[in-house]
Amino acid sequence: MHVLVTGATGFVGSHLVPALLQAGHDVRALVRDRGRYDGPDEVELVEGDLLDAPSLAGAFDGIDAAYYLVHSMGTSGDFEERDRTIAHNFVAEADAADVSQVVYLGGLGGEEGDLSEHLRSRREVERLLGTGSFDLTAFRAAIVVGPGSSSFRIVVALTKRLPVMITPAWVRTPCQPIHVDDAIAYLTGAIETPAARGETFEIGGPEVLSYQEMMERTAELLGRRLFILPVPVLTPRLSAYWVDLVTDVPRSVAHPLIEGLKNPVVVTDDSVRDVIDVDLTPFDEAVRRSLVAMGEPVVDE
Repeated sequence: MHVLVTGATGFVGSHLVPALLQAGHDVRALVRDRGRYDGPDEVELVEGDLLDAPSLAGAFDGIDAAYYLVHSMGTSGDFEERDRTIAHNFVAEADAADVSQVVYLGGLGGEEGDLSEHLRSRREVERLLGTGSFDLTAFRAAIVVGPGSSSFRIVVALTKRLPVMITPAWVRTPCQPIHVDDAIAYLTGAIETPAARGETFEIGGPEVLSYQEMMERTAELLGRRLFILPVPVLTPRLSAYWVDLVTDVPRSVAHPLIEGLKNPVVVTDDSVRDVIDVDLTPFDEAVRRSLVAMGEPVVDE
């Protein structure tokens, strides 16, 4: 298939592109600056900005399936409004080029309740993509564990730098993290599995853990002892400022992520397992592989 990947220079996109090539697909990457691309040479690069509709002319031509892996966190201003604009422009170009299928990676979280701005925006983008004439395959995931993941970088930084943590109640929120290789297997399988077209799937690893458990088990692999004391009066917003002091994740990315930790992000519908077969990676092994890839010293078993 002739496949377009948006967000090809990001964390998930940079893992997806080689997997698509290995599966035998022709890959085109839409990038704002080809000078920032450092992926495989076999990829066809086209420059364009999804915020600027005229710059997208021809980018979707001849494409069978397109991946939507972009978001506006990390930039100044209203990222929700920018995400709306990007989604509208994407749909218009994909429809004009008669793209048959679009694959989207969004976030887990209940349909009802007080979703964070980040998760609310992810869900809104999913709805906007659903207005296109193409078949939409939407995946919803919690933390994707891997080198380059902003959420995982926060976990690692906290466990490395703070042996004792006074934390908000969100450390007890349940989460179902997934290893990046497993997420890529689902994304790749979506365009190779007819039954995945037009469907929405929740994806996660084999374990449901609290954020406290994730930090404690990451600390063990780093050979560190970690003591966590939850304090209910410490809000997610206040703890986001605290995270600024101990991580190098940009504030514009870290704050929306931290404020979303109040929302449980757990798979409630595992029907994807009947459609795309993926051998899920246990959490400790996912963390071990990621830490090694990040150059961190890991305790031997």
